Amino acid sequence: MSNSPWKIIHLSVDEGLSSLPIYPGYQGLYIVFWWQNIPLGHRRIFSEELPMPATQILNIAIQTITPTVSSYLDKQGIDIVQQKIVNQPAVLTLAKNSSNCSVETPIFVKNSISIIIPTKNRTQYLSECLKSLQNLSQCPHEIIVVDNAPSSNDTQELVAQRPNIRYILEPEAGASKARNTGINYATGDIVAFIDDDMTAHPDWLMQLQKCLNDAEVMAVTGLVLPGELTTEAQQIFEEHWSFNRGFYPINFDKEFFGQHQDYGVPVWLMGGSGNMAVRRRVFDWLDGFDERLGAGNKAAGCSEDSEFCYRLLAEGFLCRYEPKAVAYHYHRQDMTNLKQQVYSYMRGHVAALLIQYEKYHHWGNLRRLLVSLPKWYLRLFIGGLIRGFRGRYQTLFAEVFGCVAGVGFYLTHRRGSGFPQGRRKGAKQRE
Repeated sequence: MSNSPWKIIHLSVDEGLSSLPIYPGYQGLYIVFWWQNIPLGHRRIFSEELPMPATQILNIAIQTITPTVSSYLDKQGIDIVQQKIVNQPAVLTLAKNSSNCSVETPIFVKNSISIIIPTKNRTQYLSECLKSLQNLSQCPHEIIVVDNAPSSNDTQELVAQRPNIRYILEPEAGASKARNTGINYATGDIVAFIDDDMTAHPDWLMQLQKCLNDAEVMAVTGLVLPGELTTEAQQIFEEHWSFNRGFYPINFDKEFFGQHQDYGVPVWLMGGSGNMAVRRRVFDWLDGFDERLGAGNKAAGCSEDSEFCYRLLAEGFLCRYEPKAVAYHYHRQDMTNLKQQVYSYMRGHVAALLIQYEKYHHWGNLRRLLVSLPKWYLRLFIGGLIRGFRGRYQTLFAEVFGCVAGVGFYLTHRRGSGFPQGRRKGAKQRE
């Protein structure tokens, strides 16, 4: 894999597509195609393919976005999609007549939204995150910054310079602890989460709100696109560890849970807490994030959001992935930090599997731990021997060590409930 950066370009097909020039110094282009404020697909174009005429870009755009547009247009068909894209006036007519493909104005409903941002000593990232939240097309009820065991007053001073943002100090380290503290202080009907190293699209909150207008939906996650792809570490992360779960809306329900329960439910496919909204009352039913999981010195390192989603589905709740709710993530820039990150990911993932088994006794969690993961890493190890431990294989040993550490972590933390105060009430005690 080249160390040259990829240039991220956002193209709106409704505005017409022009030719692409050569971009010296870049490995290629990472293009995200949009229809107004709706993301439709992404594509990589290598520098060797540039310059590229508009007609060729149009063909690439059609190939890339046709599946997504077809899903929005339901039964109107591929041929219609291609015709409408090429014929821009027809596309405008389609947008006006289709509730799913139109530009959406902010909606104002009775549900109030509290945004929670857990952070620790990252004011440079946090500043950009807060700036994006102050440019939302729909204003939240409140924005809460939870300063998690900081080593300085920098975050407090930063928040003090921003109007209408609540600052909460949480002295005990841990991302789950910080989120649970934010939940306790939140006064909105809906609690939305975004990480401090992310920024929000202007319509992010509006799209989350729209999904939760459906009374059956209890939680929503959104699409996460890369904020930059300047280093090899960022490129590896985006290709193999991306938070991007696709451009189609997906419902995750008890049927999805039942289909996968015997093999380990892939709750990570639902997205993560960096771009999530949950009805406030759900935390009264299920409690908050398990504080044994997530980042922090006393926690496993990750997967607190996956474990929470597992509980949601296990209790019969409906969750939705909504790609129109877009946020941008700034990945770790160097390999050392990336290896530490994936180590934490796998440590938390394995600990979460054991915690999920502890709470529900679903054997699929142990099957994934004892069968699926060993097979997966054996194949990766063989691939590394054949291809050399470069590119994606550079993090292989960190991942394996993380899996082993996850077992050790759980064995020393299995007796605690892991929940904040209160007990899991379960589905039968819902209002």
